[in-house]
Amino acid sequence: MEQFVVSARKYRPQAFEAVVGQSHITDTLLKSVANDHLAQALLFCGPRGVGKTTCARILSKVINGGADLTDEELALNIFELDAASNNSVDDIRRLIDQVRFAPQTGKFKVYIIDEVHMLSQQAFNAFLKTLEEPPAHAIFILATTEKHKIIPTILSRCQIFDFKRITVDDIAAHLAFVAQKEGVTAEPEALHMIAEKADGALRDALSLFDRMISFSGNELTYEQVVNVLDILDYNYFFRTVALANDVNYPDLLLLYNEVLEKGFNGHEFVVGLAKHFRDLLVAREPRTVELLEVGPSIREQYLSQSKASSTRFLLHGLKVFNELDGQYKMASQPRILVELGLLKLVEFISQEKKKSQPSVAPKSTEDFLPPTLPKRTKTPAVPTQQTAVASQNNAAAAAPPETALNTSEINQTAAQPVVAKPETKNDLPEEPALPDIAAHEPPVASPEAAFDSGPSAASQTTQAQTKAPKRNQPPSKPNSGGLSLMAALNDLSTEDKAPVFVPSEATEESAPQVQEGPQSVFNEKELVDAISTYVKQRHVKTAIRTLLSAQIPKILDKNTLQISLDNNIQLGYFNEEQKELVPYLRKKLDNFALRFETILVESEQVKKLYLPEEKYKHMAEKNANLVYLRQKIKTDLE
Repeated sequence: MEQFVVSARKYRPQAFEAVVGQSHITDTLLKSVANDHLAQALLFCGPRGVGKTTCARILSKVINGGADLTDEELALNIFELDAASNNSVDDIRRLIDQVRFAPQTGKFKVYIIDEVHMLSQQAFNAFLKTLEEPPAHAIFILATTEKHKIIPTILSRCQIFDFKRITVDDIAAHLAFVAQKEGVTAEPEALHMIAEKADGALRDALSLFDRMISFSGNELTYEQVVNVLDILDYNYFFRTVALANDVNYPDLLLLYNEVLEKGFNGHEFVVGLAKHFRDLLVAREPRTVELLEVGPSIREQYLSQSKASSTRFLLHGLKVFNELDGQYKMASQPRILVELGLLKLVEFISQEKKKSQPSVAPKSTEDFLPPTLPKRTKTPAVPTQQTAVASQNNAAAAAPPETALNTSEINQTAAQPVVAKPETKNDLPEEPALPDIAAHEPPVASPEAAFDSGPSAASQTTQAQTKAPKRNQPPSKPNSGGLSLMAALNDLSTEDKAPVFVPSEATEESAPQVQEGPQSVFNEKELVDAISTYVKQRHVKTAIRTLLSAQIPKILDKNTLQISLDNNIQLGYFNEEQKELVPYLRKKLDNFALRFETILVESEQVKKLYLPEEKYKHMAEKNANLVYLRQKIKTDLE
């Protein structure tokens, strides 16, 4: 029976051209030899199985003219030392003694010290002088997987070459070459899975390849690799994302249970799923598809599933399972932790589908208008003068029915210029009459006062009376949003106190005039969006930004907004801001008759007590015994 030689030894490269995935190292070494710029000490560092010792042996042959010398002659010039078992000062001393002798054949003696980081501190110190100034015929090649363990004085005397991990594609290509040499038929996905399992080490990949060949013979399939090497299949991850997209959490939990029953660790599932979400994000962009280190058929599955999933979902999944990776080891119940992460995926998809559903049809124009009473007969909208109402009633009582009718019609015609509103394209329905309104209205100084605060001062009074709270109920509070604490306290302490509209000449002068144009009806959400956009502009003052951020103006009708102010200072700021705010809202809400109505919430100032004398007087008014106590203890409080 012929002795079996593992593929890692059988197919070890014998020239720099055969080294896999380290072209940046091999090209530099070849040019250094060609230009006679080779250093006396080289340090090869990098992960396991990437070709450090192989490159050291090839370099030893190249500098000694390997094509002209036999293996026996080369063996006299190449010395390999395992620092793991020869790490003492005595071992280094013996090495130094050998360095003094010239080579029997060739030009150089090459000393390859593998795992050099295992040398002791004393051995490193004993090696420093020889490493820095060796004989002309001596070259040292040090190899290590842990460069950080080598003392700086050694590193400064060496020319350092960093070997990198070999890519999955390079390992898979080399495995395909070995399979062809061995007469093995292998699926590309199977070779890619072996290469991925090797984690960048070609020697590990060749060892796994030999193991699979021993099991499967001359045919190697993807299913065999997954089953024999105990690898969590890609299909589990594709099924997980598909079930999450379908909002099928029962089957998703059963899938995770199947993974656990097959003997896989939950942490493997978490890490693999995080990598899967990363690969799906990579597959969404054509320029980054090349970052996928998988076989051709699995690459197509990634491309298909990435198109069927939203970027927000993939980012959410990557974030969830990346956090689970750090929390898994500390969890007392890791299974519940992973199941919770899976349910978060389902919940995210569920919320996304709810957002994508068509919204409910918008309400009609009448739904945004204030409630009205049943329609009345054609009479003046709101009488504004008690004298006019009294004279009409007296005339109607004294005259015959026909005369009373004519008098009413005449009075209606005469009163129309006072109460009539400007005609617009979208006029509201006629306001209903309120019974005995003249008996409850405060007297108005003059007819011109009806025009001081907008289209109709009487209509404002009617709205205030309609919205006034009953005496046995707490008053309605303005939507101040907590802008004034004193105003809120006064509202709580005074039941019958209501906001009072304060008209002023400054308000009328600062408010823009009604313009011709559409008067579209808007809702509260559109108003909030418009105001939020406005306050973000740079020119808006801090006081106005704070006021509008804390309080949403109240929609009285389709053209009128009401805002509550705490004091005259706020009123002055707001009147000045209306010059820019009102035109902005008119254009944004497509309503060119939009206007503001301001109300001033009066608040009583509470005097605060700071000095001890003030506090004493306040307490003495409530309890006279304090005066007697002060006299007894003879304090200086007055």
